[in-house]
Amino acid sequence: MHISTTAERKLKDIIARYPSPRSAVMPALYILQEELGYITDEGMLWVASKLHIPPSAVKEVASFYTMFHKTPVGKYHIQLCRTLSCMLSRSKFLLEKVKSRLGVKPNEVTTDGMWSYEEVECLGSCGSGPAALINGTLFEKLTPEKLDYLMTRIEKEQPDLSFSTVKESLGEGLIGIPKSEIMP
Repeated sequence: MHISTTAERKLKDIIARYPSPRSAVMPALYILQEELGYITDEGMLWVASKLHIPPSAVKEVASFYTMFHKTPVGKYHIQLCRTLSCMLSRSKFLLEKVKSRLGVKPNEVTTDGMWSYEEVECLGSCGSGPAALINGTLFEKLTPEKLDYLMTRIEKEQPDLSFSTVKESLGEGLIGIPKSEIMP
């Protein structure tokens, strides 16, 4: 397992912001995931050693939150909200669109490594659902047609849709589709 010196420094800076290193477990897991693509057992041991906490404490957090991937994901990972407000807004049709377009089951990666998807609990966009998160970028008020259009654009443009914990920056996103800005 290789963690960059930049990520190591970033984690050290983050730990210094907290009264107890244990409080930095979520940022440490984000760094780990950014570096490796997903959370491995070896990676959780690394986090535990850096924070001086039991590996079980790291595993509890990593397994509780859906934003931490425990298996490899595609270059573009879609998280589809399945909670009540999105379901009432017909999110099941988004799931059907993704399943039929990709031809894989949830938590599987397409053969080209481009896509994976999963259903998750609330994405915090209850008033503007159905919603999906693609690599950390939230798309709201989706229809199967809009989602299909976004996926086609992503395949063509191959944009960076993520937030870098290490660099504290947003990717450029899709051309012409605005993204949120990280406020200082």
